[in-house]
Amino acid sequence: MSVNTKQDKSDLQKALKDMKKIFISIGIYSFFLNLLMLAPPFYMLVVYDIVMPSNNIDTLILVTAIAIMFFIGMWILEFVRAKILIYASNRLDLVMNKRIFNTTFDLASKYPNRANIQPFRDFSTIKNFLGGSAIVAFFDFPWFPLYIAIMFAFSPIYGLYGLGATVIIILLTFLNEKATKDGLEASNEEYQKAVGFFDNNIRNVEVVKAMGMKENLHHIWMDKYNKYLMIQTKASQTASFYSNASKSFRMMSSSLMYGVGALLAIAGLISPGMIIAGAVLLGRALQPISQVIASWKSFTNAKMAYHKLNDLLLEFPEEDDKLVLPEPKGIIRFEGVVTIPPLGEKAVLKGISLQINSGEMVGIIGPSAAGKSSFVKCAVGVWSPSGGNIRIDGADISQYDSVKLGKHIGYLPQDIELFEGTIAQNIARFNFDATDEDIITAAKLSGTHELILNLPHGYGSRVGVSGMSLSGGQKQRIGLARAMYGNPKMVILDEPNSNLDDAGEYALMMALRVLKDKGVTVIFVTHKTNLVGLADKLILMQDGLVTQYDHTQKVLNILSGENEKAKKISEEGKD
Repeated sequence: MSVNTKQDKSDLQKALKDMKKIFISIGIYSFFLNLLMLAPPFYMLVVYDIVMPSNNIDTLILVTAIAIMFFIGMWILEFVRAKILIYASNRLDLVMNKRIFNTTFDLASKYPNRANIQPFRDFSTIKNFLGGSAIVAFFDFPWFPLYIAIMFAFSPIYGLYGLGATVIIILLTFLNEKATKDGLEASNEEYQKAVGFFDNNIRNVEVVKAMGMKENLHHIWMDKYNKYLMIQTKASQTASFYSNASKSFRMMSSSLMYGVGALLAIAGLISPGMIIAGAVLLGRALQPISQVIASWKSFTNAKMAYHKLNDLLLEFPEEDDKLVLPEPKGIIRFEGVVTIPPLGEKAVLKGISLQINSGEMVGIIGPSAAGKSSFVKCAVGVWSPSGGNIRIDGADISQYDSVKLGKHIGYLPQDIELFEGTIAQNIARFNFDATDEDIITAAKLSGTHELILNLPHGYGSRVGVSGMSLSGGQKQRIGLARAMYGNPKMVILDEPNSNLDDAGEYALMMALRVLKDKGVTVIFVTHKTNLVGLADKLILMQDGLVTQYDHTQKVLNILSGENEKAKKISEEGKD
């Protein structure tokens, strides 16, 4: 994803910058930890060059005690550093969790084909890297010159040997990154496409199974998956080549260090103890590099996740706090509204201007693809207009805080989805402050109370992913209760009776009458004539335009006249 306009730093960048002091403290701990790690080579140096030639047991006891103290210090510092890293990871989660949660919804709203939790997966990758052992190598890496410097102090040849080995391993690591970067990014992209395709198939399992589509879909899945597999295999083989080359060279250079040390000791340039100490120092110098190589994949994945998440947060900046506007009365006004749906290229609403007054009940009718559902999606703020303005009580809908405005809106979409949880939680919109009385009131207003009581566990019946399966009509009626919860000022219903039986139709009509008596602004879309008579006004839509908007009887009379005229023309044509 690219960001075309220049913007400030993302919230992720700001959050990481605010943790600067934490990372500095980790760097300080790493410095002292690496100093203490000099204990093993110097202990060996003293043992071989001082204790053994002098046979001094007291000196051995003293240096052993000091070495043990150093090892205990290393253990404490490592523990504290790991604890700080875990704290840093959790703090980042605390700061960014809600922001990423909201951005994931914004992404799904703008790009329905990317409606998934990938942003959270990317965030988890970053968090795991920051709180895991992989990042430790990057804090230890800057201190390897300290060990090389001590090797130079033993002997310039020692130092040059260690420096050369280090440079070669770093070069191999750089080549590994350069050779695998594009392949890993491409394989990750192809994997997301394949998983997204499979995820969509799973959601439509009934259609797949009923119509024998599984084999056909499997062929398409394998084409997508094989493409990912080929790219990923090539990248992994390249990474394996360089990582194994680095590992073999590291083992070889560490072993040959003893030979170099022996030559220097024979020449009288270093002491015998320096042979062992120098080999240990080289191993310690190469260790963080080895750790970096071992954790390179984690680092690469975290870096890719960071860039993706960073670009996403820049594309969907956090909304500024908005002024809390007065509770809406329910006046909805469209001013030259033009709407192009997400991922669409053609306008589905083409310059609509009208006003729905507070307390009015307005029905929307028209042929399929006339723009009826698009109209209600814009009215509730699900879609933003591409041109023009939508106003609630005179204020542009964008001036309202969507969460606060949503409490005054009841919405029943065409495709009903209930969330994982109890029926009571779904009706209450998962409001933890909801009372039993409020929930039951909404259910009774929608005529759903008796239906719910007849379920196995009543209001406590679980629905959604891990709950019981409900019919389309049951979902629609519970969705209507959810729309009526909390005494909303505006209720917008898209085909509310598409799945209802006679009892459900009757309950819906009673609910609409209750809303009308309460002075709630109601908009409903319908293809059925039995609801039309309840409307104060009718909107007739065709091809994204409002062709008629007037009192119900007047619009019906116009339609009746047009039908009679069309019938007469048809009969004359037959004659």
